[in-house]
This record gives sequence, structure tokens and C-alpha cells, in this order.
Amino acid sequence: MKETLYVCYFGVREPLVQTQVLPYLRELRKGGNGEKFKGEKGGETRGRGEDQGTRGRGDAGNPSGEAISSLEVSLLTFEPVRAAGDIEEFERIRAGLRAEGIEWDWLPYHKRPSAAATAWDIFRGAFYIWRRIGRFDVLHGRVHVPTLMGALARKFSRRKPKLLFDIRGFFPEEYTDAGIWPEGGLLYRGAKRVERWLMKQSDAFVVLTEKAREILFPESKETGYDKHGRPVEVIPCCVDLERFASATPETRERKREELGIAGKRVMVYVGSFGGWYLTKETADIFGAFRERYPNAFAMILTQSKPEVIEPLLREAGYEDSDHLITQVPSAEIPEYLVAADVAVSFIKPCYSKQASSPTKNAEYLACGLPMIANSGVGDVDLLIEGHGVGALIENFDRESYLRAFDRVESLGSISAKCRELASSEFDLKTVGGRRYGRIYRRLFCA
Repeated sequence: MKETLYVCYFGVREPLVQTQVLPYLRELRKGGNGEKFKGEKGGETRGRGEDQGTRGRGDAGNPSGEAISSLEVSLLTFEPVRAAGDIEEFERIRAGLRAEGIEWDWLPYHKRPSAAATAWDIFRGAFYIWRRIGRFDVLHGRVHVPTLMGALARKFSRRKPKLLFDIRGFFPEEYTDAGIWPEGGLLYRGAKRVERWLMKQSDAFVVLTEKAREILFPESKETGYDKHGRPVEVIPCCVDLERFASATPETRERKREELGIAGKRVMVYVGSFGGWYLTKETADIFGAFRERYPNAFAMILTQSKPEVIEPLLREAGYEDSDHLITQVPSAEIPEYLVAADVAVSFIKPCYSKQASSPTKNAEYLACGLPMIANSGVGDVDLLIEGHGVGALIENFDRESYLRAFDRVESLGSISAKCRELASSEFDLKTVGGRRYGRIYRRLFCA
């Protein structure tokens, strides 16, 4: 029986863990759906929704491409403990995850002082893994810090489980692009040094976009393996499409009546503001939206404080009755999105964001929403222009926004097309779960 330890430097209650980490682990428990994959010996030839990174090389020792059998899954997270009641809640969460076949444990998360606190957490995490390393066949690190914990634990142990580096984004560059670290500063250079060591130590890699693959592992596009024979998978941020089954025309009409927006032209934005997420530019396109459509309504679903964006909307002419800024539980996101007509996704087009796969884009498409996004972020250019599901802008100015509205209108009714694209490119089961299952099989067969 094989066992993996998934290490995540977030808390189990955070939306990212609830919508990304846990759904993938549940799929791993199922063994990657038991599907056969394109290019593997005995595998089926699949359509365009499956990636091209498996041509020319089968899985030795598993020629049929069958599901992983008897994979046990453990999860380690880092929790900010705020009150005694947290411990009781953690026990309830642990019992619930155990019932799903996921063993969960946690360590305290330390925030300040930032660098020293992170170093202490890395030490604690590495020591935790080192003490239990005999149990695991794979150490699966979600981004750099957790992967470093696994690599350090393995370095000082006689047992050497496989190390899966789930790179996700370009972490050091993200911090400089967001203005958190000075470019070329001590922290950045230290993180890059650690990154280079992890790239040497790891046995397999996951990236979020084809752009990231082209930068880091260009040779893997044809073979699915890097130049050292280590497996590489592109796994975008996927969504469980069953969550979006409620996004129906009936739900749309009911929600629009409930919100008092029947007869309105609604544009929606989901996500945070600040850093890579462009607050002023997002407010500006909402302003242009109001200029184009007198019945415009701005819907913003965000965890950021309303005062970050609301004054800018008011400057653009939005009254109380013309906008909604609220935080919505992830389970309710689909019924809000389906009430909208078009979605916006603006992210700073910097080097690090070539590796980004915004979850909001998958959610928009799953609800049948055309979207307006800026170029230079992950694979969004190909997604929008290649499939005709919205408008891509090059410049953040009024003329570009107005042209984008024209483009969306010219596409007509494309809700079904958007949903089909979400199914082929971002489905948790047939894309995310399947590709994670494949990389685990290749790790076990290496």
C-alpha cells in the first residue's frame, strides 16, 4: 500500500484549501479516476481537453495506465490558533476528513517576524516529517516552503521517499512583483538559491500553465518528462463542476429577483484587491461599463475590505442601488455568478504571472460567463482568443474597455460554449484528478 504526505503552508479552513487542496486529495484517494490516458500504452486516444505531455513514452510497470490502487493520503497544514474553540473545531475537521480517508494533522503557524517565523515553521515541519518519514512513499509539497520541509527531512533520513514539487507559481518572483521583497534583495536571492536546490532534489513537478512549462521544462511538452527523465504535469486550478450544477437559468432569475437586479446589465468580479490584483483598473472598467450601459450593475465578491474598492466605484458614478460588494461562502459563489452577464479578471501582467492559473477564470466559465481579461497572465490569451469565450485587452484604458464590450456582444449567447470549455480544461475529475493520478503512477514506476 502506497502513502503520500501532502504538505500545505495554509490553514485547513482557508478557501484555497477548501476549494483546491482537499478536492484534489479526494480525487487522489480515488486513484485518479482509473482512466487510461493519451499516449500511454494501452491508453485511449482522448480529445483536445487532455494535454499533449505524454507522447512517446509509456509508463513502465503500469502499461495499462490503470488507477493507483490503495493510495493512502495524509495532509499536514499550518494553523493560526486564535482561541481554545479552534482546537475543538480541529477535532471535528479531523474526524470528518478521516471519514473520507484523509488523515489530517497540523502545526501552529507563526506570522511575525516574517522571515524568522517562516524559518521556524520550516524547521518544525521538516522535523515533523523526519520523525514519520518511514510511513510515506511520496512527499508532496505545495509550493516552495512545504517542498523545502520535505527535502530537508529526506536529506537527513536514510529513507528517501519520492519528492513531488508542486511548483504552482514562481514564488520568489511573485514576492518581488507584488512589492513585498525588493528585486535582487537578500530574501529574493536566498529564495532563488533554495529554489535551485529543490529543482535538483525533486523527483517530479507540477506547474499550472503551459507558459510555465515552456519556461522551466520546454522539453517536457512532447514527452511529459524533463531532460533528466523526471515527470512533469501541467495542472491548472480546476473546479468541481458538480458545485456549479446549481448555476441554471432558474437560479439566475431567482437570484436576480432576490438581489433586485432584474433588468440590469451585470458585470462581476471575484477575488481580492491589491498586490497583483489591479484595484484601480478593475474600478475603471466598471466605470466604462456604466458609461456603456445605463442599467449597469457592479457585483464584487471579495474578501478584501469594501472600502478598498467602493470609493472608486462611487467616483465612477455607482450609487447604492447600482452595486454590491460582499464576501460570499464558496458554496454560494455559483448562484451569484450565474446572475451576472459578463465577468472581469484583471491581474498584473508581470513575469511571475506567466505561471498563474486564476481559479476565478474556471469559475466564470463553469457558470457560462464570457470574461474580459488582460493578456500576459498564464494561458489566458489562448483560453480567450483560442476558444472565443470573451475579450482580451492589451491596454488598461477606456477605449480598450469599450472595444472589449463590443467584442463580448458580438459573440452572442455563448453560455454553453463557456461551460463546455470549463469541462474540457478545468474539470476537477477529468483534468485535475486524472493528471495528478498520472504523475503519481509515474513516480511509483520510476
